[in-house]
Amino acid sequence: MRILLITILTFCGGSLFAQNLRFEKDYKKIESKVIEWRREIHKNPELSNREFKTAEKIAKHLESLGMEVHTGIAHTGVVGILKGKKNGKTIALRADMDALPVPERNNLPFKSTVKAEFKGEMVPVMHACGHDSHVAILMGVAEILSKHKDQINGTIKFIFQPAEEGPPPGEEGGASLMIKEGVLKNPDVEAIFGLHINSQTPVGVIRYKPGGTMAAVQHFTINVKGKQSHGSQPWSGIDPILISAKIIDGLQTIISREAELTNEAAVITVGKITSGVRFNIIPETAEMIGTVRTLDYDMKEQITRRMQEMVPTIAKAYGGNASIIFKDNTDITYNDLSLTERVIPSLKKVAGDRNVQLQKAVTGGEDFSYYQNKIPGFFFFLGGMTPGNTESFPHHTPDFMIDDSGLLLGVKALTEMSLDYLEN
Repeated sequence: MRILLITILTFCGGSLFAQNLRFEKDYKKIESKVIEWRREIHKNPELSNREFKTAEKIAKHLESLGMEVHTGIAHTGVVGILKGKKNGKTIALRADMDALPVPERNNLPFKSTVKAEFKGEMVPVMHACGHDSHVAILMGVAEILSKHKDQINGTIKFIFQPAEEGPPPGEEGGASLMIKEGVLKNPDVEAIFGLHINSQTPVGVIRYKPGGTMAAVQHFTINVKGKQSHGSQPWSGIDPILISAKIIDGLQTIISREAELTNEAAVITVGKITSGVRFNIIPETAEMIGTVRTLDYDMKEQITRRMQEMVPTIAKAYGGNASIIFKDNTDITYNDLSLTERVIPSLKKVAGDRNVQLQKAVTGGEDFSYYQNKIPGFFFFLGGMTPGNTESFPHHTPDFMIDDSGLLLGVKALTEMSLDYLEN
């Protein structure tokens, strides 16, 4: 009866459970290597555009697999090119390499004690977002696929990217610089895939969202100019702090009254205000910095336009002047709809139907979005939380931690997805 039920479920809507895969023996052998690589990289983290030892480790590994290897792309980026025995299209798989200026707070045997220079200071460095896992997973995928070139209908580029967290001040870096330096050319890439391990998703689970998956991240600076006066005589000046408060209040009405939030989420946050020197002086100027997060291109344009209209108008209403400048940090991580539909069966094959789950959008950002601006791309989240845990360890914090047992599913997902895509 049980066998009959499983058979019925398989034919009615795909298996609820992971299916037998092509390289099961290889997957079993590679898991311990992937975990070892991840722990070694975790113990030796490097900041953005400074991933020298990490890049060297990756390049040596890819060269040992017989790949064509290019180094020094966008400072420390590494690209391996694996050509299959059969002609076909070219796809890319991407992993980010950089760590964060965060002190590690746990008792893991491979805990980071590294310090490095960040903005002129020596600070603790930690892989507090899981990029060490991404590198190890992609190294594992490269090893398996290099053994089975006869099953690859085309070419696979392995992109190991620096500076996803953003380059140091005054430098270029990340996905945008990789693209500028030709990473999607020679041969031209048709589609790109990436993953992000997630400490709040249970091991064995894959989550994704078609369309806007992670937010466009814009950084804005607002400069307000008033007129300085004695704090006891506000009528003789123009208060830029008051104007700043009115601007903040006005900006939030764009979200609460103008943005069509049934379409996608959006956020405007002012994170810092700088003004004044002492308690009894109304200052002449104020500066505000903040962020805008959007998941829809039309909403991004609308919100940016309304902020540009609103800021100087509010300031003028109170007798002052104000200007706003935007800087794009990332664009919308947008999963191409047809590509998403095409690759989901591969994910269900490796994880089982019930473990491949739709999720809501994330208002964090990812510079994987810049690849997706050029070619169709698919980005998904891989479970890294120990099943049954009631407490997760948030990304970008000293307590961040993931369960190594989740890494092998990432290897399987990228491997099977790549082969399936190129076959079809």
